[in-house]
Amino acid sequence: MKKLQGKAAIITGAQKGIGYAIAECLSSMGADLFLTDINEEGIKKAAHTLSSSFNNRVIGYAQDVSREPDCENAVKAAFDAFGKIDILINNAGITRDNLAIRMKEKDFDDVIAVNLKGPFLMSRAAFKYMSKQRAGRIINISSVVGQSGQAGQANYASSKAGLIGLTKSLAREFAKRNINVNAVAPGFIETDMTSALDEKTKQALLSQIPLERLGKPADVANAVAFLCCEESSYITGQVIAVNGGIYI
Repeated sequence: MKKLQGKAAIITGAQKGIGYAIAECLSSMGADLFLTDINEEGIKKAAHTLSSSFNNRVIGYAQDVSREPDCENAVKAAFDAFGKIDILINNAGITRDNLAIRMKEKDFDDVIAVNLKGPFLMSRAAFKYMSKQRAGRIINISSVVGQSGQAGQANYASSKAGLIGLTKSLAREFAKRNINVNAVAPGFIETDMTSALDEKTKQALLSQIPLERLGKPADVANAVAFLCCEESSYITGQVIAVNGGIYI
C-alpha cells in the first residue's frame, strides 16, 4: 500500500515549480489532492495532468491566499470534496525584489500578505477540520533567505523568517490536537527564477554551495513527503533545511 493512500492534502501555489513537484510526489504516494493557485487555467491543467498520470483524485481550485474569504472557502471546498483534511502544504509565494531604500511600501505589503498572512489564514482555516479529526500535518515552505537574509529581498526574507516563527508558534498551539506543524527551508532550487540567472551569476552562486549544485524541486518534495508520513510523527516545530549546505 502506498504510504499516503487515503490521505487528503491541500497544496497552495501548486501550478508549477516546487508546488507542482510536491503535488507530483504526494500523488505518487497515493494521496488525493486539492491544488490551489491564483492562476485558474494553470492549476486546473496541472490537476488534470496529475490525475491522469496517477489515477488519484486531484482538484484544481483558483485562490488568492492573501484573502481570508478565499482561504475559508478553499478549505471548506476541500473538506466537502474529500470529507477530511489530513495535510496542508503552504507553498504559495511571490517576490518583489528591490533594495530596501528603493522598495515600495506596496511591494513589501504584498509579499507579506501572500507569503506570511496566507499560511496563517490557511492554517487557521484547516485547524477547524483537523482539530475534530485530532490529527493533521501542516508544512510551511520557508526559505534559506529567511534564515540568512539577502540583500534586495528585505520583504521576502522577512516573510520567510516570519513563517518560521509562525511554524513554531502553531506547533505549540496545535500539538494538543495531534497536529504537527513543520517548515521546509529550500536553498537555491532549479526553478524559473534561477533559470533566468546569467552564467556568471549562476557560477558565483554555485561557488557558495558546498554540494556545488542547485537543488531540484524533487529534493524539496521528498523532504515534504517525509513530514507527511507516519515516520515523522514525533517531529513538530522544526525547520528542515534543503539547501546543499549554503547555510548551516
